[in-house]
Amino acid sequence: MTGYLAQLDAIPAEQRWAMARGWLFDKADARPFFAELRADRPVLILPEVTLVTRWADCMTVLRRHNTFGVDLYKPKQGDYFMAQDDTAAHWREKSLMKAILDREKIPEMREWIGERTRDILAAAPGEIEIVRQVSRGVPVHLVEEWFGFRGGDHDDMIQWSYWNQQDAFWNQPFDAPFIDDPERIVRKRKKAIFMMFLYLARLTAGRSVAVKIGGAGHDDGDPVSRLIRMTFADMFRFNLRDVISNVGGLLIGAVETTSHCVVNAVEYLLENPDLHAEARAAALRAEPEDFDGYIFEALRYRPAFPYYFRTVKRDTLLAAGTGHEETVHTGSTVLAVTYSAMFDPEGFAAPDSFDPQRDFSDSFTFGQGIHSCLGRHIAAVMVPEIARQILRLDGLSATAAPDYRSGRVPETWQLNWR
Repeated sequence: MTGYLAQLDAIPAEQRWAMARGWLFDKADARPFFAELRADRPVLILPEVTLVTRWADCMTVLRRHNTFGVDLYKPKQGDYFMAQDDTAAHWREKSLMKAILDREKIPEMREWIGERTRDILAAAPGEIEIVRQVSRGVPVHLVEEWFGFRGGDHDDMIQWSYWNQQDAFWNQPFDAPFIDDPERIVRKRKKAIFMMFLYLARLTAGRSVAVKIGGAGHDDGDPVSRLIRMTFADMFRFNLRDVISNVGGLLIGAVETTSHCVVNAVEYLLENPDLHAEARAAALRAEPEDFDGYIFEALRYRPAFPYYFRTVKRDTLLAAGTGHEETVHTGSTVLAVTYSAMFDPEGFAAPDSFDPQRDFSDSFTFGQGIHSCLGRHIAAVMVPEIARQILRLDGLSATAAPDYRSGRVPETWQLNWR
């Protein structure tokens, strides 16, 4: 078979991104394609994007936020702090959001997630459409119960998260040739934002009154109430509009990404019967932490996001000292192909071995640098706990692969068990 690079070099430059993109998302071709790139062209410059495939270079792209910025998020997310790099608003709002997400409550939260997932599965007659009811459904319940999103419609919350993530992550300029109607996604995202802000405006108005009346004795254990109390204290540049924007970000970040990760990890384990048997045995043990490594390792093999995109702010040399050095130029778009980086032996010992005991600190499941996942400590228990309850089922099988409906995220997936 002709090598991947030879095939790319044999066609006109304007056709290469379409071919490379096809391999990047293909289960069979992705890893062999990445291995060839890491060895022979670790910085692949195409007219639309530059693919960066080595572990060291992906770390450089994601950790140097003053050189590689998140400019492409701003048209989708406006003034939200995650669409900013090294700004005062970014550091202030991120710090406040981290402070109000109680890490001390994570063990209790995990127990609750497990119980909720078990209840849903126990009510199903040996079969279930897992995406709507579990991989999206449980995070919505969590947002309602633990984050303070009272009185919302679950289907609406799913749609708000879905369309915001569709537009931000999968509807960028370099995606446009492969999407039937990019503007439709923009319209859906704008409508979702409008409806979500209406709901959150009503929620924060009612909660503000409760916090004011309740005084010191008011139960403000959820993030929404805590943020409102901060605005009343008048200690920070943080008003009710900032509350709405940031709690909206909690919802958007919690649902769709969790669903994608759960489906990818469970699917990978089901495709590998020996690993499925090992993972199920670990899932049935008393200590859930014995199981978590199976999910994080499965996500190395089947990540929800194969790359993170950044905009180059200054000419920068990548792959320095490898014999394949390339300069990426100001204004160009770089894809840090972290799916490839997680199989680079420079970053991962024995990368082709499935090892649930790895230290995942240098993996990219939750990103790296200042734009890594805000709620990573919650996600680090929610994703494996949902998957653990699914994999505990006896005789678990899938009738078919997840249905992506021509998109980039799993929309439906039917599972059966005894």
